[in-house]
Amino acid sequence: MALKGTDVVKRLPEGGKKNCRECGFPTCFAFAMKLAGGGVSLDKCPYLPADIKAELEDALAPPIKLVTIGSGDKALRIGNEEVVFRHEKTFVHQPGIALLISDKEPDAEVDKKIKKLNELQFGWVGLMLKADLLALRFESGDKAKYEALVKKVCDSTDAGIVLMSDDVDVLLSARGICGNRQPLLYSVTKDNIDKVIGGIKSAPTPLVVKADSIEELIPLTTKLKEAGLEELVLDPVSKNMQEAIKNQTLIRRAALKQNFRPLGYPTIAFPCFMAKDEIREILLATMFIIKYPGVIVLSDFDASSLLPLLVERLNIYTDPRIPMSVEEKLYEVLEPNEESPVLVTSNWALTYFIVSGEVEGSKVPSWLLVKEAEGLGVLTAWAAGKFSGDSIGPLVKKSGIESKVKHRKLIIPGKVARIKGELEEALPDWEIIVGPREATEIPAYLPKLVKQWKN
Repeated sequence: MALKGTDVVKRLPEGGKKNCRECGFPTCFAFAMKLAGGGVSLDKCPYLPADIKAELEDALAPPIKLVTIGSGDKALRIGNEEVVFRHEKTFVHQPGIALLISDKEPDAEVDKKIKKLNELQFGWVGLMLKADLLALRFESGDKAKYEALVKKVCDSTDAGIVLMSDDVDVLLSARGICGNRQPLLYSVTKDNIDKVIGGIKSAPTPLVVKADSIEELIPLTTKLKEAGLEELVLDPVSKNMQEAIKNQTLIRRAALKQNFRPLGYPTIAFPCFMAKDEIREILLATMFIIKYPGVIVLSDFDASSLLPLLVERLNIYTDPRIPMSVEEKLYEVLEPNEESPVLVTSNWALTYFIVSGEVEGSKVPSWLLVKEAEGLGVLTAWAAGKFSGDSIGPLVKKSGIESKVKHRKLIIPGKVARIKGELEEALPDWEIIVGPREATEIPAYLPKLVKQWKN
């Protein structure tokens, strides 16, 4: 349970009655309330004793630790979640999809998998969907062979890397090859924890903590935290779907509902080791996207299996409170000129991409004016008073379209034909044309319209 402002204020200097205002707030209570809501940092209070500051930092930390795998633009951030169920608020950091490569696989297969990760990507509502990580498994028993695989992957892709080895010496040696890439090391167990701590304490790296049960994870994470190693990912080693759902749910609920810090870390799952065939593996992966791992490792995938997973992930991890939208502005479709039609629509991302796609399908270069409507579709935006003649008129004026076309003809969606009169009053110099009701009619509509104008 999150720390409340009333709990914070009791720990402030003089029991929250100092009210020095040096933090920028009129009272200690106001500062405490803002601090509990995450709106300000503890550093703003110059009088906090070090021990109280450390106590508050720990109490105010997110219930599930944020862990970063990889570096730069391709860094994957997992954890930091706040709810058990998406409808309670939202899920925040989407899980990484990892592709497993063993150092026992032939070079041709390794090259094929690296190519898949680099090239299998899908445009979707203005986003680019793709897998995130390569998981490199040491199986051959040949340290040099594994190191060669790690070096090859580092040279071939900038994606995040999971290093997997039961041999700590091999694991640390591989980390030396790609340490600047912030790899995830798999795994820390009760048998090797002291050796791992000694090997990476001077240069911490994200670690997977592995145990045969949730109970056995607790002393391991506690010991690692005491050693200053807190970027941890948990693997409770589930053997089947039922056990996986139970383990993932128990860990999530312990962190969020009981604020149990030793389990307050993201998790990893291996449908590649749990399933007997490709179909079952993908089915397990679809379940894991919902409940709840931060990393999901697959033995292989292709376009037909990866795309549904990525779309599911996008849908689950898109904040349901915030509609997907595009920027309000004038867009060019197929290099329009001064004779090209001008259409207007709302800024719901799906509406924009459908309309612009159908305009492209018409082969008629056009101007597409997108109106800010808080991410709502045209009809809903009109009903909410966010897509009206009074608001579209000023947008036309400020968009600059009048200097880009010779004509004064504006095409509005057929579903909101009733705003025609309003627009004619707002834009007396423009002819307002009621266009198709459905975007699918645009490819047939625009060529006929342009032909009429030329005649």
